[in-house]
Amino acid sequence: MSLFRKKDLERTLALSRGPGGLKKVLGPVDLILLGIGAVIGTGIFVLTGQGAVTAGPALTLSFVLAAICCGFAAMCYAEFSSTVPVAGSIYTYSYLTLGEVVAWMIGWDLMLEYGLAVSAVSAGWSGYFQSLIGSFDLHIPVALSAAPGARPGVPTLIDLPALLIVLSLTAMLALGVRESARANNFLVAIKVAVVLLFIVVGARHVEPGNWHPYMPHGLGGTISAAALMFFAFIGFDSMTSAAEEVRSPERNLPLGLIGALGICTVLYMLVTAIMTGIVPYAEFKGVAHPVSLALQYAHEDWFASFIDLGAIIGMTTVMLVMTFGQTRIIFAMSRDGLLPQRLSRLHPRFRTPFLTTWLVGITFALLGALVPLEVLGELVNIGTLAAFCLVSVAVIVLRRTRPDLPRAFRCPAVPWVPLLSIAFCGTLMAFLKPLTWIAFLVWLALGLIVYFGYARRRSLLHTAPQ
Repeated sequence: MSLFRKKDLERTLALSRGPGGLKKVLGPVDLILLGIGAVIGTGIFVLTGQGAVTAGPALTLSFVLAAICCGFAAMCYAEFSSTVPVAGSIYTYSYLTLGEVVAWMIGWDLMLEYGLAVSAVSAGWSGYFQSLIGSFDLHIPVALSAAPGARPGVPTLIDLPALLIVLSLTAMLALGVRESARANNFLVAIKVAVVLLFIVVGARHVEPGNWHPYMPHGLGGTISAAALMFFAFIGFDSMTSAAEEVRSPERNLPLGLIGALGICTVLYMLVTAIMTGIVPYAEFKGVAHPVSLALQYAHEDWFASFIDLGAIIGMTTVMLVMTFGQTRIIFAMSRDGLLPQRLSRLHPRFRTPFLTTWLVGITFALLGALVPLEVLGELVNIGTLAAFCLVSVAVIVLRRTRPDLPRAFRCPAVPWVPLLSIAFCGTLMAFLKPLTWIAFLVWLALGLIVYFGYARRRSLLHTAPQ
């Protein structure tokens, strides 16, 4: 059997619209807020300090470069997701256009990306949560405050807050996507309000002299920061994992993708411009809470608790959307036979992949609670950049193989926009560390072993009558 056998497009669309499909409950506002919920979190509250040290005040330009890269990819995602509104995002698109082995590898890659993101962010969430309640003189027992070995010399057993937050979000997702979307919308509104309040308060303390020199480390430093800051945009593509649950996907998916990306880019640029305008960029070195530092520098200490609250809510929505995206990728792979079939069974009442949701939630809740993790931002980045390259290739291939297919949204200037997407993504990947590439290739090699040892023989394309 060919490694590049492809799914039938018409049959895939019919399956998603049939009685075994997911409930269509999401509108354009839900999608935009889902995207903002996934994007604004660790990137803006934590990584901006490291980015400022790398690029200086030109960090705003780094965000523009990362956003342009994402924007080209967003155009490709918008065409594909509105044309083929099926769960699974780039995994499904690759299966339809590039073949089974490519789809399996990108699905395998996304499982690592989303899973590590949830586990690592849960540990960061726990730290902010404990900082917030500590301001009220409330403290969690030391043994339950961190993963074993996370604090040298301190006898910790488990990170209880990290465990409980992921399990709580898992329960919410298991009960239904409508309920999860409502909770996400509420939390995103609070998070954006905190960010806007920082912009209003911080703008009064900007010293323009801190923006000079604007590009202290040259163009190389700016591009290196863009490769890092790309992490801050990860998650906007997770909206396409919900394509099968979107009302009027031909209109709402493009609006959601482009709207969320545009809003987040403007907010990022404003926040970083104000941060580097208040604090000389070199002073962000080693700082884990750069936004809070800017306010302390401006003697606005009263606002520190609001920043902690914004970070907690920001990370909560990131975990919610990443867990959601993870379950939909596994659901799609299971429905194709590449993973055990029971993982694609829907709950008779909630119409959600109940078993998969809890399996994902429990696994990564325990990982975040028991294993001291560092946020492997570059490893997550390289997986996402690879996915963006593939969706760009897939748009070009589908235009050539199915020019007759109705497209509600058409990516402009094909093949040039997809080729620009590939070029930008490839450039950012080239600026990632060699160790990141090694880790990525090791994970992909493990994926090939699983594919040839299990998935290939159980694929529905393999077992179906010829």
